[in-house]
Amino acid sequence: MLAPAYSTYRIELGEISSYPRGYKENGGIFCHNHPWISIANAEINNNDEAFNVYKRTCPAYTEEYSEIHRTEPYVYCQMVAGPEAPTPGEGKNSWLTGTAAWTFVYVSQHLLGVQPTFDGLKIEPHLPPSFGELHIERTWRGTRYIIDVTRTGEQSLTVDGQPVSGTVVPTAATGTEEVHVALTI
Repeated sequence: MLAPAYSTYRIELGEISSYPRGYKENGGIFCHNHPWISIANAEINNNDEAFNVYKRTCPAYTEEYSEIHRTEPYVYCQMVAGPEAPTPGEGKNSWLTGTAAWTFVYVSQHLLGVQPTFDGLKIEPHLPPSFGELHIERTWRGTRYIIDVTRTGEQSLTVDGQPVSGTVVPTAATGTEEVHVALTI
C-alpha cells in the first residue's frame, strides 16, 4: 500500500521512514496484520475473504514461492520484501515473529470458530462453504470437547445430545472428561 517507499528519514513520519525501501512497513508486506484482517472479515461473515487472507501468508499455501522467499517453507516470516527492495519477495525474520501466534488465534478462534468465553466455548466457524464438515477436538478447562460441525442450512447446537440455544457450549461441570458437541449451520 505504500508506494513509492520513503527513501529518506522524515522526523514527522518517524520509524516507518527509517526502514530501507521495500522493507517492513516502508513498502514491504508486513505479515502481522493479516490475522487481524482475517478476523475482521470473519466478524462480518465475509468468510471466503477471511480464508483467502489466511492462504496468502500460510506457508502450506505459499509453497510455490519458497525459492523466492528463501525462508523455511513451514515457518511464518515477519515480512516479505516489497518491489522496491533489492530482493523482492524474500521473506525476513522467520521464527522471530508474532505472525504465527496471531495466526493460531485467528485460525482456532475465528476461522474454526472455537472461542473461549466466560460462560463457555462459543462455536461459530467462519469458513467458506467448501468446508462441508469439520471435526475439532479441544481441551478447555480440563475437559475434552469433541466438536462436529455439518452444513445443512439450519443452525442448531446440541451438547451431549441435548439441544442448546445460541452458539455457546456451557462450561462443563468439574470432573467431566468429555463433552460431545454437534453444530449444524
